[in-house]
Amino acid sequence: MPGVNTHMSFLEMLDVLNDRLVRDGKEPIAFDHDCREGICGMCSMFINGRAHGPLTGTTTCQLHMRFFNDGETVTIEPWRAAAFPVIKDLVVDRTGFEKIMQAGGYVSVNTGNAPDANSIPIEKAKSDEAFDAAACIGCGACVASCKNASAMLFLSAKVSQLALLPQGEPERRERVLNMVKTHDEAGFGNCTNTGACEAECPKGISITHIARLNREYLRASLTK
Repeated sequence: MPGVNTHMSFLEMLDVLNDRLVRDGKEPIAFDHDCREGICGMCSMFINGRAHGPLTGTTTCQLHMRFFNDGETVTIEPWRAAAFPVIKDLVVDRTGFEKIMQAGGYVSVNTGNAPDANSIPIEKAKSDEAFDAAACIGCGACVASCKNASAMLFLSAKVSQLALLPQGEPERRERVLNMVKTHDEAGFGNCTNTGACEAECPKGISITHIARLNREYLRASLTK
């Protein structure tokens, strides 16, 4: 496409395309974006049949045009999932994720002065694992890649992040029960452990968190 070079990111290419469409008096292509630094998860789209494009561990905004051949036809689609209804073009409604977070993605804290640093000792192995789970940016690639449109990888990352830390203990039982219930009510499918979510996750979230989610849910159900 004229005006596009190999140094451009995929979203910059779409900017050039939209500029041409506007100048030609045509409707520009609607797509989500925000930080363009691989942090916010907004740049969610299927590119040539893969979530976020052909590279592993990369968001769409981090994908550059040098990874495509000159003259190649690039197919771009929105996330395909019943729980992510298409709003327009490449923009989908990910309110389902917000509802899951509202159901339990928080902790109780006392108001007042900030606590002293390191006042709650946490094992390094657990803090590292919690940090890995917290790396989830909620882009929805796991849902779009799953044959069942399950959000279990996203859900398990959010549950693990807090279940591993003492700060998440007060709501631990209610959190997992409420979040799983909201997940199902939002229309996401069940996990059948195909591993597609982990393979396409731009942050490399491990499906071992789903195993922890299952343990948390079982324990909460038995002690309810």
